Amino acid sequence: MHRRLVLGRSPVGTELVEAMEDDLGELYVVTNNTGWVTTLRDAGISAVEGDPTDSTLYPSDIDSVIVGDTDPDLAVQIAHTVCDTIDGAFVFGVVTPEMDLDQRKAIDSCTDETMDMSAYIATRILDAAAGPGGQTVVELLLRLRQLDGPLAVVAHDNPDPDAIASALALAYLAEYVGVPATAYYGGEISHQENRALVNLLELPITRVDPTTFDPADFGAIALVDHARAGINDFLPIDTAVSFVIDHHPPRVPLSQSGRFVDIRPAIGSTSTILAEYYRRLGIEPTEQLATALVYGIRTDTNDFVREVATADFEAAAFLRPYTDHDVLDQVETPSLSAEVLSVTARAIRNREVKDGVLATGVGSLRDRDTLSQAADLLLNMEDVDTTVVYGYMDGTVYVSGRARGGMIDLGETFREAFDQIGDAGGHADMAGGQLSLGILEDIDPDSSDDLDPIVRDIVAGRFFETLRSAPTAPTYTAGQTVEFPED
Repeated sequence: MHRRLVLGRSPVGTELVEAMEDDLGELYVVTNNTGWVTTLRDAGISAVEGDPTDSTLYPSDIDSVIVGDTDPDLAVQIAHTVCDTIDGAFVFGVVTPEMDLDQRKAIDSCTDETMDMSAYIATRILDAAAGPGGQTVVELLLRLRQLDGPLAVVAHDNPDPDAIASALALAYLAEYVGVPATAYYGGEISHQENRALVNLLELPITRVDPTTFDPADFGAIALVDHARAGINDFLPIDTAVSFVIDHHPPRVPLSQSGRFVDIRPAIGSTSTILAEYYRRLGIEPTEQLATALVYGIRTDTNDFVREVATADFEAAAFLRPYTDHDVLDQVETPSLSAEVLSVTARAIRNREVKDGVLATGVGSLRDRDTLSQAADLLLNMEDVDTTVVYGYMDGTVYVSGRARGGMIDLGETFREAFDQIGDAGGHADMAGGQLSLGILEDIDPDSSDDLDPIVRDIVAGRFFETLRSAPTAPTYTAGQTVEFPED
């Protein structure tokens, strides 16, 4: 088993200890910093408070040593002691900006490899502030700090885990820079896994009463996981929006004038974008937030198999040390509700399949989230690569679609089929839409015998007709931020 020894304390040494904490092997620390010793011991790490130049405090049979301290003279003394007393170990030294040339040479002569803290700090700064992603997060912070009132972070109605987590992450980030912020949603959190996530983690996301919510009460409005006010959220359609963070391809050109817009269709989840902000800024998310973000990434990428990008894996890796995996296990293993089974049974019974595409109507609904669950389940049927499941409730027809194999762009197909009579869109392999029953003026909405066949003709008919010229799936560069012409 690999045995590592950290002597003294430096910023690099601290991060190395944190990074190696869950690694295989044994880790030991000798430092004269009382506070750090207490922190390390609380984390279960073997730490000795004492003189790091006292070799009698070193454990035996060490394989590698990290030498470094914020006091340059002490760092040099530690390095010399290690050279004189430890044989066969790989010695890594930390050179700090405060060291003069002779001290740097002394460290270098007594170690196998050195890290220059000046270069390390520059790398961290560049990671946080340079390049497209860095410029984006710096702009976000600047705009947040300019607000003269609280921030309302709005998720779409009936929010999924990605919308819930990203809304909370942006609200927490605003609070981090001193701006009061609250995450809001309209509709219901009805999917059993989503309810479990919110309840088990006690997530502070607030359900809105649209009749009492006034955008004028806030310094700014932010949208996460969707890009247009009044489209699947409780806001008036003409609401001024100052921040938009999303991973869905936009349905219409989106004005960037006077507001912050970060839309990346090549990334699998909005939670990934928020996690990147935290990583670049060096902010450690709370266990509560990290767990929610990981679940948001996993659900929107279908456990890293649907429209996943390298950034999604990197975000999950960043969040992993802060995540409560026991809670994730509890969230991911709820029982299927009777309503889900009932809707899925109706979907199977009413299905029609053409060339691998399954479309099915389930009639009247009590829970719109059951459509997406049925669409996922039906995608497992033999010889089916695309599913479209639809039903109606409260004067609205809801449509949910899933696809695999990349043969068509499902989101664009939904837009072409339904945007003229409703609102629809999504990704190449996951899409949704909603149509008002007001288009059926002469039909009694309480009469399923009259309504079901007409809804079928509208939804399945328009979808299959659109498939004849269905667009293929688009290709985006990983991490790409999409820019749009002005409205």
